[in-house]
Amino acid sequence: MDRSGRPDREDARPETGEVRVNFLTRVERHVWRRVVSGFLVVVPLALTFLVFRFVVTYLDDILRPRFTNTPLDFPGIGLVVILVALYLIGAMVSARLGRKAFDVQHAVLARVPVVKSIYGVARQATDALSTPMERQINRVVFIEWPRPGYRALGFVTGYIPADENHPTWVIVYVPTVPNPTSGNLAFVVEEEVIDTDISVEEAMKTVFSGGTIPPILRRGNLTRERAEPPDP
Repeated sequence: MDRSGRPDREDARPETGEVRVNFLTRVERHVWRRVVSGFLVVVPLALTFLVFRFVVTYLDDILRPRFTNTPLDFPGIGLVVILVALYLIGAMVSARLGRKAFDVQHAVLARVPVVKSIYGVARQATDALSTPMERQINRVVFIEWPRPGYRALGFVTGYIPADENHPTWVIVYVPTVPNPTSGNLAFVVEEEVIDTDISVEEAMKTVFSGGTIPPILRRGNLTRERAEPPDP
């Protein structure tokens, strides 16, 4: 301190080493944030490219030797052949004769032991994928999951109508984050379901992002009022 009682300039300023450490820490954080952001962008693109390349190479190894020394001997011919074949099959199935043949195939395979189990599961999976999401899901709700006091976002996929001994049950699919193709199935009494006005698209964004894109909760619109099941 000087004679007037004020601190010296050197005492008032922070240590040079401390300033340098703080600066380097900020630079390090800045660099790592940008590196992580770039990593999150590149990894999905790289995985998509690798999977696509594997499929094209695999199909070429099988089908390309059949077109050796022909104008069709070029990289990617295997994928082109598969796409053309799928198109022709789809066109045949869409025709009346094709639909009858498809029904006969379904009737036969559905009765063959062992085969019917595999065929049935595959058929249900393809039917689910081909059905628009809006037709599969009619409500986005919250339920108490996995225990009281916790809320989980779920999609209503069906109903069990009430009878003399039981109330209406709601079938709620609780998706796994960040992969909604797997999850848990809950059977909840209608009165215990909390309705929302969250759209299916908004809810899917929340699931895919792991909650980093949260849905807009309009608490005035969160109700436990009973909703009538849609007409089949």
